[in-house]
Amino acid sequence: MSTKNTDFKNIERTAKNREKTWKIITYVLLTFWALIVLFPFYWMVLTSVKSYGAYNAEYIPQLYTLAPTLQNYVDAFTAVPLAKYFLNTIIFTVITTLIMLMVTVFAAFAFARLEFRGRNLLFTLFLALMMIPNELVIITNFVTITNLGLRNTFTGLILPSITSVFYIYLLKENFEQVPDELYKAAKVDGTSDLKYLFKVLIPICQPTIVTITILKVIECWNSYVWPRLITDSPTYFLVSN
Repeated sequence: MSTKNTDFKNIERTAKNREKTWKIITYVLLTFWALIVLFPFYWMVLTSVKSYGAYNAEYIPQLYTLAPTLQNYVDAFTAVPLAKYFLNTIIFTVITTLIMLMVTVFAAFAFARLEFRGRNLLFTLFLALMMIPNELVIITNFVTITNLGLRNTFTGLILPSITSVFYIYLLKENFEQVPDELYKAAKVDGTSDLKYLFKVLIPICQPTIVTITILKVIECWNSYVWPRLITDSPTYFLVSN
């Protein structure tokens, strides 16, 4: 009996040691990967606080600096109205993302839950728009915005970016994964479609909505072609301009 207990303890100790070893290896690999991912950001900040003379004097790039300076930031914000560009970018990003979320949520809900004639055909035609490259419609959008007199305005910047076929498709598929029984039970209780959307679907599908929001914010912040095309006044320039 004692031998069996000893063997069991040895097996348990071996399993714990193996688990501990794998955990250490995992953390070491994750730490190494995190350093690789974060290094470009460190290098970017390091380069920004080096003086121009110190940077040119380095025949071999150094991983540190003994004389950091903020003069580069001062020059960047005084050479051009960079603070104004940041403000414009924030306004453009926030408003575009909020309107896009409203359009995407309501469109995805309509295609996922509401029954109306021609829904499947309309959605198929809607998906077909994904095959059209964005570059193909830039000229059409430019002519339309120009004819409406919306050049050099936030409205002209925002309008072409307030919807996305891909985001609507992604959220629609997520809405359809919610069991139909929840929708039927809500309708039996007298819940309206809008209340069901805001009280049930949106909380359940929150991860997808957050993902869409993050992707849209990145897209707006990095937007270059359209803002550069539709604005030629520094008053409406973005950081990317």
